[in-house]
Amino acid sequence: MSNQSYMVATFRDANTLIKAVKSVRAKQFRVYDIYSPYPIHGMDEVMGVRRTRLPWVTLIVGVSAGLSAVLLQFYTSVADWNLNVGGKPDNSALAFVPITFELTILLGGLSTIFALLLRTRMFPGKKERLPAEGVTDDTFALVLRKRDASFNAAQARQVLEQNGAESVQEKEGEL
Repeated sequence: MSNQSYMVATFRDANTLIKAVKSVRAKQFRVYDIYSPYPIHGMDEVMGVRRTRLPWVTLIVGVSAGLSAVLLQFYTSVADWNLNVGGKPDNSALAFVPITFELTILLGGLSTIFALLLRTRMFPGKKERLPAEGVTDDTFALVLRKRDASFNAAQARQVLEQNGAESVQEKEGEL
């Protein structure tokens, strides 16, 4: 991968950060990411982040797991190894419910976890890369990525400083 260029602005409080994000977006800059020591409710809407598609992964895998469980149980109890147990019919649907439910929940949940880790590139053993000192303690950071030559760094710096940024730095590499 090629090295990326970023502009990182740090802030002291969440309200100043939210104000800065609104101003940056009003000037048509795209916010790459926000770092904060705690969740800020409503920040997704302010940043313009779309809703995640992870529920679709859960739904598709869950439905597939449920159908597979029913089909496997039906095949084994009716077609492959039918047993007469107490005169009950071979394809008793009530007997299939617990296994079907458990496999649907288990595989749906596991697929969501794996899709999240894959999508966010959070693999075991990966080193953290923080854009600014103290973002896990008491500092808030706003990161803009310079995608192309049309990115106006001077204007971005001016907007960030006007909105209360304590420091604005330009960084190279992966964040």
